Amino acid sequence: MRQPSDKRPRRRFSDKDIKRFKVEHDDTLLNYLFTLFGDKSRTTVKSYLTHRQVAVNDMPVTQFDTVLHAGDELKINFKAGFSVFKHNRLRLVYEDEYILVIDKGYGLLSMSTDRIKTGTAYSILSDYVKSQNPENKLFIVHRLDRDTSGLMMFAKSKGIQEQMQHNWHNMVLERKYVAVVEGQMEQPEGMVRSYLAENAAFQVYSTDNPEEGQLAITRYKVLSSNKHFSLVELNLATGRKNQIRVHMHDLGHSIAGDRKYGAHGSPLGRVALHAYKLRFAHPVTRKEMNFETPIPPRFLSITASTGPSAVDGK
Repeated sequence: MRQPSDKRPRRRFSDKDIKRFKVEHDDTLLNYLFTLFGDKSRTTVKSYLTHRQVAVNDMPVTQFDTVLHAGDELKINFKAGFSVFKHNRLRLVYEDEYILVIDKGYGLLSMSTDRIKTGTAYSILSDYVKSQNPENKLFIVHRLDRDTSGLMMFAKSKGIQEQMQHNWHNMVLERKYVAVVEGQMEQPEGMVRSYLAENAAFQVYSTDNPEEGQLAITRYKVLSSNKHFSLVELNLATGRKNQIRVHMHDLGHSIAGDRKYGAHGSPLGRVALHAYKLRFAHPVTRKEMNFETPIPPRFLSITASTGPSAVDGK
């Protein structure tokens, strides 16, 4: 299996080798470093970036024009570069000693199943944290469907996982998705409310019976549309299994590519659902954490009112 990080021997360093700075004013990274290290040559300061010895809010950074904001934390490792995660199926968005936030690619399982044990988001990231320390562990906070891409959070301890899950509705301030749905929606915005249950074939369905299922509420807003497809922003008030997929099907506008829930075709070659916003209170610092990923370009092009015909998926 391809390893998520390089296998070059890592130089040992301790916390005393890392110096922390609180950013006092907005600036670009390199300019701020020049200000901090006025006693060092410009070549030396630039080398900190080249050798991945600089981290902004715990994420290693090499781009000299990275924008800093007042309150950000800078870390400089004077002995070695910070390890950098790389993988072609997911992107590490944020990491600290308590949590990880990733941008998961579509087609990638969040965690193992009875048939698939490796090559999941969990196994890839577990290998990564164990490469730093074999005793490190990882815990899933919430999941995304295999064919859904976007933002996902993991905890580095059981306690943090339980804290986030048990206080989910208080700590998670915003979760938004975008989806390409079939057809032109009748209303520009609205809400779907139902109770979701699951049958023996693992198909989730809506019911009006509160004793049969769990309450699910999805708010939606149309961002763009044409005769064939609509780009919809979805805000979850609850987080049930397949909630968005079922509710869009209930409205008569299944998510493109989602044949399990009524889609007629797959013009993008995938289920067109992406988790693009995640805002929550950090479980330890209580700082508000706000993450956003770009809407996939093909989502935008296929729903553009003046774009090419979406019938044939071009």
